[in-house]
Amino acid sequence: MNTLLWRTEGPIVFWGSLAALLVGWLEQHLFLTLTLFLLLYLGRHLYYAAQLLAWLGDRKTELPDGNGIWSEIFHRQRLLQRRHQRRKRRLGKMLKRFRQATEALPDATVVLDEDFTIEWFNPVAAQLLGLRRRDIGLRIDALLRSPQFIDYLKARRFDRPVTLPAPGNERLQLEIRVVPYTADHYLLIAQDITQIRLLERQRRDFVAHASHELRTPITVLKGYLEALMDSEAVAEPLRPVLPRMDEQIRRLQYLIDDLLYLSRLETDRCQASQNNPVEVAAMLEDICHDAARIRTETAPIRLEIESSARLLGNEQELRSAFSNLVVNAVHYTPPEGKITVRWYDDGDQAYLEVADTGPGIPAEHLPRLTERFYRVPEADARNPTGTGLGLAIVKHVLNRHGGRLEIESEVGRGSVFRCRFPAARVQR
Repeated sequence: MNTLLWRTEGPIVFWGSLAALLVGWLEQHLFLTLTLFLLLYLGRHLYYAAQLLAWLGDRKTELPDGNGIWSEIFHRQRLLQRRHQRRKRRLGKMLKRFRQATEALPDATVVLDEDFTIEWFNPVAAQLLGLRRRDIGLRIDALLRSPQFIDYLKARRFDRPVTLPAPGNERLQLEIRVVPYTADHYLLIAQDITQIRLLERQRRDFVAHASHELRTPITVLKGYLEALMDSEAVAEPLRPVLPRMDEQIRRLQYLIDDLLYLSRLETDRCQASQNNPVEVAAMLEDICHDAARIRTETAPIRLEIESSARLLGNEQELRSAFSNLVVNAVHYTPPEGKITVRWYDDGDQAYLEVADTGPGIPAEHLPRLTERFYRVPEADARNPTGTGLGLAIVKHVLNRHGGRLEIESEVGRGSVFRCRFPAARVQR
């Protein structure tokens, strides 16, 4: 920079000073001519500085060509201006493509600032959420006044969506998710899930009705089969077939019972809100005592009660979930293995842990274990009466109690099923 300064301003200062000295010597007014040169030199800088300030205040004016160091300054300013204009055009194109993409989305999209004030929304948001252009600048909770949505924003826990009726149309169900995408901006995405909820309700109704209708004929078949097994009139070649028929009927009966219970969990909203204190320690003692008598040879069950904490919830649902975990461990653990049922807390949350030394579960099956009817292929031989619904029931019960199911397993070493309950459900 110093080299550029002397290269551009040096000749002006040198020749100007030399001319002032020569004129001053000839006119016998050396001080006056030098002073006049300095004033002209300073006035030049002030003039070009004024031109630069005017250009910075109004970019529509043209910069002069200038001379000396000002020529380089004005040249670089023009380069910066052209670069800025190219960047501005590029950002404008990107913004246009972004808006075109968001406007093409089938879901409502709203851009919010850190105070949840509307900055922009796409046409679908206008249809589903009833937004208008005049609403830009207003808070979203001033327009969507559902108490559930307001609590959702206040909690700022956006890891899960919230479902609520569409404003102005109670028949439409919207799933709304708020996603932080910068330090001070949020993206609100609303999806119409009315059809999905309708299909889910139809599926639940079908399963419930079909299971209920199948219960009566299965009971009749079971009764006749028991009568045949006790009768001596059955031909000897047919007798080995009857126990296998009984086993399959019992499996079908277990399946129907689990389906009916799962349907009841999905449709019964009242039980989900029960907050009765449940004595978990006493419940686990009963469950372990009953599970130990499932088979003649069963792996020993060790119960470790390390906490006196109680759970707020529905006792019947919790018993069903805990029993499913313990019974599963009994079915899949060989008699020479061991099962550990542990109830403990960390001062905040509470945990139920069921560990076994069974064959373990391959890692690729772990993410799907809680799906309905999903069974590890090798599991059928060890638990022929299993329905594939036990862990689905466990997960559903835990969700209704704000809990979470964690599964750890290693082939050849066993499995650990851990139920984690939040502090709001723990009573000490």
